[in-house]
Amino acid sequence: MSTYETKEIEEKVVLLGVDVGDDTKESMKELAELVDTAGATVLDSIIQSRERIHPGSYIGKGKIEEVKDRVIELGATGVVCDDELTPAQLRNLEDLLDTKVMDRTMVILDIFAKRATTSEGKIQVELAQLKFSSARLVGLRSSLSRLGGGIGTRGPGEKKLEMDRRLIHERISQLKAELKKVENHRELIRKSRDENLAFNVAIVGYTNAGKSTLLNKLTDANILAEDKLFATLDPTTRKLKLGSGQEILVTDTVGFIRKLPHHLIEAFKSTLEEAKYANLLIHMVDASNEEASSQMLVVYDTLRSLDVVDKDIITVFNKTDLMEENMELPRDFHADKILKMSAKTGEGIEDLKKTVEDILQKQRVYLEHVFPYKDAGKIAIVRKFGEILSEEYIDEGISIKAYIPAEIFGKVIST
Repeated sequence: MSTYETKEIEEKVVLLGVDVGDDTKESMKELAELVDTAGATVLDSIIQSRERIHPGSYIGKGKIEEVKDRVIELGATGVVCDDELTPAQLRNLEDLLDTKVMDRTMVILDIFAKRATTSEGKIQVELAQLKFSSARLVGLRSSLSRLGGGIGTRGPGEKKLEMDRRLIHERISQLKAELKKVENHRELIRKSRDENLAFNVAIVGYTNAGKSTLLNKLTDANILAEDKLFATLDPTTRKLKLGSGQEILVTDTVGFIRKLPHHLIEAFKSTLEEAKYANLLIHMVDASNEEASSQMLVVYDTLRSLDVVDKDIITVFNKTDLMEENMELPRDFHADKILKMSAKTGEGIEDLKKTVEDILQKQRVYLEHVFPYKDAGKIAIVRKFGEILSEEYIDEGISIKAYIPAEIFGKVIST
């Protein structure tokens, strides 16, 4: 049972961002989508240009009065900052604005909490939330200690803080133990896949790029596919039969996003690592999004942080049916193959299947062998994991021409 209970209230917020010379406008647009996905209403968006984020209050002192007036004028219930705030920034900003203050990380955690459906997802979300809360409490504790005791440090507040920290750390330990069991189970499933020599394809991409829609189209997976950020949180794996008759496994993964909180990356590592163990990545890109290029960079940076390297990659520019006439496709130097598609209408699906099949074949070796009739059972292995080009019954046995995974070559022709 979760330590924290939340009450459903209608939140109306003002967004705050600090422009230090990067893609703040795009990030703020995305924050508005996140807030919408979390169920709140955005009343206004305010950006302050600064050389750097204010270490004590996120925005400068002069801007605070403007924001405070705007919050009162609009009747906002709080503000949401576009970056992860330190405990001091959060506390100072709440005091100065006299309203509830949230940051990007809190919003993403809230969305993840709503979206998690499996036991693993729920454990991972709570673990990320508690680690985030623990960091906040540690910050508060250090600020209290700077007072040097005396006024402001005595009484039940201090004891409650210590108790909260202890309860959080106890719960974190419990959740880590539960997560370890789930990870061990996931590892057994992966080993089983490896032993069965299944070809694994992971669909990766920025959140809301159309990954779930693609999996549904390919495999009739019937998973939730909404036009919302993080519509899919728990990975789903389904079998796909290719034109040659070969079966492969396709996994939909959680979407990536700018400034993905490190608490989430850590908590969801076992889930995100589905990409690490895949034989092939399908990188879905929302071609209709003006920020497609920067979103692609976020995906590749996140993959590198997870040590997902040296993989064959098919980049699929999705939602081409929604592209404006003057829009051009971004360039992708990481992809082995680039395709255009509309996963929603199904346009380009057959091209994708054919491309997957071509790459799968390149990762296999050619086998031409005559199996004595007593070894006919080995042909079943070839049929299951490979692609038989011809099968002929002759006096000496069964003559086979096929493409098979290199790993089983030794198994089927050993004496």
